[in-house]
Amino acid sequence: MTVLSQICVVAALLGAFSSSTEEHFDAFGYRWTVPTASDWQLEQKDATPVLHLLRARGPLPGPRRPIQFALAETPEFSRVSVELDARPLGHSLLVVFAYRDHEHFDYAHLSIDPATKEPHHNGVFHVYGGERVRISGEAGSAAFAAPNRWYHVQLIHDGSSGDVRVKVNGEPIQALHAADLSLSGGRVGIGSFDETGYFKNVQIHGVAVP
Repeated sequence: MTVLSQICVVAALLGAFSSSTEEHFDAFGYRWTVPTASDWQLEQKDATPVLHLLRARGPLPGPRRPIQFALAETPEFSRVSVELDARPLGHSLLVVFAYRDHEHFDYAHLSIDPATKEPHHNGVFHVYGGERVRISGEAGSAAFAAPNRWYHVQLIHDGSSGDVRVKVNGEPIQALHAADLSLSGGRVGIGSFDETGYFKNVQIHGVAVP
């Protein structure tokens, strides 16, 4: 395949992804935009709505960054607090914040792997038109102790200072503390890089970008 043919294939895939992001579903009092709605299922467990991410989807060809997340249809926030209960079925799940578009956003990758073992896990990552880049330190414990358990997650992002911090079960996670001044606000989302899991009790509170 020629270089031109490869470029055309990647462009076609990106175009397909852009058009597929128009699919939606409702959960937790919010409307969510996703690449493929059938990858998600809203279930009832003990009278509690639980969102099940059924299918793992890896990144598209080209810059390596996540695509499999549900984006809440809210105002863009200059400051936001996201709280939820998460149950990873594999190694990790993620929370997206400061989302501008599919090429410009940040996300917290919560994993059972400490970053000292796997530097692309358990950290805060920045996407700005290219490959995702880690912007947090590697020291500290993993966010999750083991898969297939429920964890309470809180993410707070302040766009004016760029500061983002994550707590799991009330404890600050050192490797999930970072700052980014290039994306001062945006929307939030939940999902995974290339695994599956459950989410419930999702709450989003914030101050909208003027």
